[in-house]
Amino acid sequence: MLLALSALLLAGAVYLIGEVVTYPARQRHQGLRRASTYGRLRFKATSPDRLRFNDRVLAPAAARLARIALRVNPRVTVESVGLRLLAAGMGRTMTPTVFLAAKAVFGGLSALFGFLFGFSSFGLLGALALAGLFAAGGFALPGIYVSGKAKRRREAIRAELPDALDLLAVSVEAGLGFDGAVAKLTEHMEGPLTEEFSLTLGQMRIGESRQDALKKLAERVETQEVATFARAIIQADQLGISLGRILRLQATDTRLKRQAAAEEKAMKAPIKMLFPTVLFIFPAMFLVILGPAMIQLTKLF
Repeated sequence: MLLALSALLLAGAVYLIGEVVTYPARQRHQGLRRASTYGRLRFKATSPDRLRFNDRVLAPAAARLARIALRVNPRVTVESVGLRLLAAGMGRTMTPTVFLAAKAVFGGLSALFGFLFGFSSFGLLGALALAGLFAAGGFALPGIYVSGKAKRRREAIRAELPDALDLLAVSVEAGLGFDGAVAKLTEHMEGPLTEEFSLTLGQMRIGESRQDALKKLAERVETQEVATFARAIIQADQLGISLGRILRLQATDTRLKRQAAAEEKAMKAPIKMLFPTVLFIFPAMFLVILGPAMIQLTKLF
């Protein structure tokens, strides 16, 4: 055993010494080979058999599942799904086809689970009923998730908008144009609103008009404050009004609306706290306070 280990270590040492000794020669050989083939373009013909698994199997399967999901809910279109994903901030990471395929997969798996559970507990009719119920729930689950994420993102945009408008107003008053002010905003702020402004700035830089880019911004975000901001900027461009003054007014109005919304939530808080208080806290208090008295009354009578 010791002899075999010694031979193995000796072979490893010889190999490492050989690699170190021949390293400069190998580097020169590789450099000469790269220099001799520099500038040559090699095109490899890709046969259908050598396509990636994603292109051969997953993409066609997702497209078929998306068509099935569209047939189940004909009122939904690929464009509307794309707008929903953009509103949720998922437009860059998920395509409408993948989202629709996920809905179909969730619906199918939920139907299978409901059928198996119902068949083992309630028989065939119960299994079919549970399969339909679970299929509807599984099919709607991705949409509920996206809607919730879009709602949270809209709230974050509402909270960030006054500060963003202040920065835009300062930049415009300092001499920058609207595009430059938006670029400065994307450099100094982070969050979903900054992502939307960055996308709007990219649309304007590739040749789209400012009016169309702002209209698309309002369509993606779907909040009253952003829609008001977009209309104000469009009207200022059309009428020649000072952008700095418009942005100041928009920032002040948005901040007042945010304060009013916060006060409204604060006024609703006591009413929302009433139900858990009645259901969970009052019974425990009554038990602690009246419990000893009830014990004494039972002993007396």
